[in-house]
Amino acid sequence: MLTNNERQHANVSVIIPTLNAGNAFSILLNLLKEQTIQPYELIIIDSCSDDDTVQLAQAAGAKVLTVQRKNFDHGGTRNVAAEAASGNILLFMTQDVVPVNERMIENLIKPLVGDSTHNEVVYTYARQIAAADGNRLEQLARANNYPSESSVQSYEDIERLGIKTFFCSNACSAIRRDVFEQMGGFQSPVIFNEDMFMAARCILSSMKIGYCAEAQVYHTHNYTIKQQFKRFFDNGVSMRCNSWILPYASATKAGSKLVRKQIKGLRDARQLYLLPKLVAESAAKLIGYKLGMNYDKLPSKLCRRMSMHRLIWDQIERGDLHVQTPGNVTDHAHSKSS
Repeated sequence: MLTNNERQHANVSVIIPTLNAGNAFSILLNLLKEQTIQPYELIIIDSCSDDDTVQLAQAAGAKVLTVQRKNFDHGGTRNVAAEAASGNILLFMTQDVVPVNERMIENLIKPLVGDSTHNEVVYTYARQIAAADGNRLEQLARANNYPSESSVQSYEDIERLGIKTFFCSNACSAIRRDVFEQMGGFQSPVIFNEDMFMAARCILSSMKIGYCAEAQVYHTHNYTIKQQFKRFFDNGVSMRCNSWILPYASATKAGSKLVRKQIKGLRDARQLYLLPKLVAESAAKLIGYKLGMNYDKLPSKLCRRMSMHRLIWDQIERGDLHVQTPGNVTDHAHSKSS
């Protein structure tokens, strides 16, 4: 629980990009009002929704910004909203998460506002739990990626964890505003992984990332096999465009570990009848990722069809997404990694 002094100094700007969020969006907005730490402000940046998303946000007292769908990218759109924010903590959420309880914000920002045991933690992310309507494979994947115990990720973990050291999710995350500005905001333009790239740049600058298991949200993606393929194709494209992070990467190793845990979970639950679906889904992810990593050898029209984010491909083909070295990383980090 935060002290009164910490509460007074925790001005939290909640930022949520939206597109046709639907009536369920009102659940998230209402639960934000019930938090023990109230948002200092709520900023919605909407991609020209066709439904009542904007009206729901305005009724909740949010500041609403608009971005054209063709101009959306995961990093740049969030940067626009962050520039309009005035809080000293920026809390990013997606439109499809639901806080588990009223202490989500409080638990997520605690490492950022004076807890002496985590005074180097600058960026935190919440535990994501699959909702009751999540399929079994989704539940097992969430449980693997978001365990029940909190942890801190730092430069010293790279040798042991590799790229998992940089794992973070903007589905529900918080970052100190001064650090966000020091890092130059999220990488932009980017097709995917803006949260991981920010976490990597912080860690390579000798800062730390906090996983807050006590800050919990329901977040469920019951993706089809085709959607998983497209998602991992974009992930591969993102990694290929960022050669600076590839020395830390071994997606195949991380994926194999997840599959082993999913198989064990199915066996323990006596649900091995789902094994063919797991094999098909895992193959789609791997093939999608490998093709994404080699997108520049594929026809442009095919890449657009395989991607979840077709509108950004003009920028990809111009080379706008290619980053050779991470921006705003301190020289101290470079000397440590050499």
